[in-house]
Amino acid sequence: MSQKKTRHSLLQNTDSLPELIYKSRFIIAILLSLVLLLMSCSKSPLVTQQESALQQFFEANILDHDFKVSLATDGGSDLTTQYAGYTFKMSKNTSLDGPTTVTKGSNIYAGTWSSNDDYSKLVITLPASPAEFVFLSREWKFTKKSLPVMELAPWGTTEAKVLNMERL
Repeated sequence: MSQKKTRHSLLQNTDSLPELIYKSRFIIAILLSLVLLLMSCSKSPLVTQQESALQQFFEANILDHDFKVSLATDGGSDLTTQYAGYTFKMSKNTSLDGPTTVTKGSNIYAGTWSSNDDYSKLVITLPASPAEFVFLSREWKFTKKSLPVMELAPWGTTEAKVLNMERL
């Protein structure tokens, strides 16, 4: 007889399972929503691979290399000669920013650089002295990255400014 009771109590617990699920439907819905949300927030492998390739290109070809200004124009005025003898080097702090050093003879100037996630923007920040650094200190967009020359134009404006920096 005890076997029947055990069997009966097991059936009784199984019979109450739909009721338990029904009573817990709100919690189940929240957990399912959280799982779907977490799965949709992750970056696709293709996007991650593209970002990684851009980062690798930037680090391998631009960071820790010496550059010189090969062309600088402002509204049609050629400023290139102002940068004769200057060497520019960007180093890595994180993959999107770091220090910039500018060297001319024994003079060394410190600044910073930063970029956005897709490396289409380059923000250069240099001291206001010497005066020629004012032109360089701005947000630039890459118009061409076919090294050895980086071709840049002002970010977010149609100003007639051009900056080309050639890797040495």
